[in-house]
Amino acid sequence: MANTYQGSGTRRGGRGGGRRGKPGGRTGAARTVALRRNAPVERQPVTMPSVMSVAELAESLQTTGIEIIKELMKLGIMANLNQQVDYETANKVAVSLGWETNEQVAEVVQQATADFESRKAEAETDPNARPRPPVVTIMGHVDHGKTKLLDAIRSANVAEGEAGGITQHIGAYQIETQGRKVTFLDTPGHEAFTAMRARGAQATDIAVLVVAADDGVMPTTREAIAHIRSANVPLIVAINKIDRPTANPDRVKQQLAEQSVVPEEWGGDVPMVEVSALEKLGLDDLLEVILLVADVNELKANPHKPATGVVIEAKVDRNRGPVATVLVQSGTLNLRDVVVAGSTSGRIKAMFDDHSKRVRRAEPSYPVEILGLLEVPQAGDTFQVFDDEKVARTLVDQRQLQRRADALVGDRPVKLTELYNQVQAGSTAELRVILKADVQGSLGAIQNALLKLNEDTDQSVQLAIQFAGTGGISESDVSLASATRSLIIGFNVRPDAAAKRAADTAGIDIRFYNIIYNLLDEVKAAMTGLLAPVFQEVTDGYAEVRDTFKLPNGDMVAGLYVLDGKISRNVRARVLRSGTVLHEGGVKSLRRFKDDVREVAAGYECGLGLDAFNDLLVGDQLEFFHREEVART
Repeated sequence: MANTYQGSGTRRGGRGGGRRGKPGGRTGAARTVALRRNAPVERQPVTMPSVMSVAELAESLQTTGIEIIKELMKLGIMANLNQQVDYETANKVAVSLGWETNEQVAEVVQQATADFESRKAEAETDPNARPRPPVVTIMGHVDHGKTKLLDAIRSANVAEGEAGGITQHIGAYQIETQGRKVTFLDTPGHEAFTAMRARGAQATDIAVLVVAADDGVMPTTREAIAHIRSANVPLIVAINKIDRPTANPDRVKQQLAEQSVVPEEWGGDVPMVEVSALEKLGLDDLLEVILLVADVNELKANPHKPATGVVIEAKVDRNRGPVATVLVQSGTLNLRDVVVAGSTSGRIKAMFDDHSKRVRRAEPSYPVEILGLLEVPQAGDTFQVFDDEKVARTLVDQRQLQRRADALVGDRPVKLTELYNQVQAGSTAELRVILKADVQGSLGAIQNALLKLNEDTDQSVQLAIQFAGTGGISESDVSLASATRSLIIGFNVRPDAAAKRAADTAGIDIRFYNIIYNLLDEVKAAMTGLLAPVFQEVTDGYAEVRDTFKLPNGDMVAGLYVLDGKISRNVRARVLRSGTVLHEGGVKSLRRFKDDVREVAAGYECGLGLDAFNDLLVGDQLEFFHREEVART
């Protein structure tokens, strides 16, 4: 808004008056500033995203937050500076303040987003689509030979340059066999990288599960199967290390069949190939099966369109700046293209293939490393090429604001209590579950009982078990729950401090039970729309036993180190040994040095006694919690 204040003559004398002999009391520079302030403001049409905060709207419209709040009040909306408003509301405020909105740019952005979503569907019917190389993900347990197998296939040594021979990042490589190309994604096998492995499965056409013939199915193997199933991609099993004397491929097939991965030769639908990465045996058979599965799925893409794809990995290079490894899924990516990747953009300055050679273009299923993005995108982000750099920047601004809004209300994994509201609203839903138990016997019984709940035809909710295993709830389980939007059910097991923090951050609902009937009743009640929660459990902190002492009266006192949160005398405690619950009860005494205290914060040591439990060992973890009443909905 133009400043309407005008000067009214020469200021004389007094504080702040002008210099003598200078009419008007202002220097030439001051007069120039005054003229600029009095000049009319030329407003350009303003572009607004789909959602933004009141403060951001005020900045866009070059006014104060108070003015925006006043305009919102006229519309019957009470808001503060941090509250989000949608595009329609922001547009009304802008127009009322005399601004024009650049709806044309917004429409272009909206169309570009819609085009990206429809590219994959168009590939099946596009007359210009042609066969593309399959994208294959290598998955499996750590040290089962995934990277060695890929080394043998592409006759290059990748594993020696990695820490301990274990893959520490997602790599993308392309090889040629029988005159055709195949793109491989090599994902880490360690449980700590479960989320990265999930991203690999979602970006792939075919998954190859590597299982060592002498080791068999391991916990991470079962997790990999769960990720492959959730991504809904074809599965091929490579039984590796058949050259070893203790190799037993038939035992591996039996173990896989127990996980519902049935070999084709046994009447199933999963091809299994016996290979040896060390001796380079069976590699041609594996590649032939990969090409056969690719032909059956008729993988196609149109290379004559602007490129779209997915970010495989990204980092900041000290010398080159933001670097992203991307996989082109449709169209062709060219040097100097304007790219939007997630919530960042840039013009491609250079592209490198998997041999670090410069390339000028990348067709569908081709992995390249690109330079030129302004910031580092997130692995798993989609990327898209734009002709108009202005539209690209507008889309980036829109996505950044949208991500902030999603962080507040986001698309979080389903919670058991939310299922009640969905059923009451008449909508159908699927309850995805990750099940962990202390022993195999309990796990099998609970798993069968939960699946029987689906047999009730009156149910509007179907239950799907994404993964079932024994042992404590780990960060790997939380990552899988986040990737599949699942609920975690723990029977007589608990999460450690790191897993609890990860679950709280990701908004994962973890339900704990020690009686099977209670577990089944509560899940069934939620599935039939009858669940109304009464209490919820709140974890206060975790501590580790560092030493134990026997008192003269026979009671045991433990020397603790508080790992996370805080511990209090008026809460309850669980004793966890390897993630399994040994005891639950009250706190009898809590001391620091010789003083009784009410609570001890993280990072401090203390002494503690438990009610009716004297079997603490060094290394045990204690979880402290209390229950809060929740209003019925």
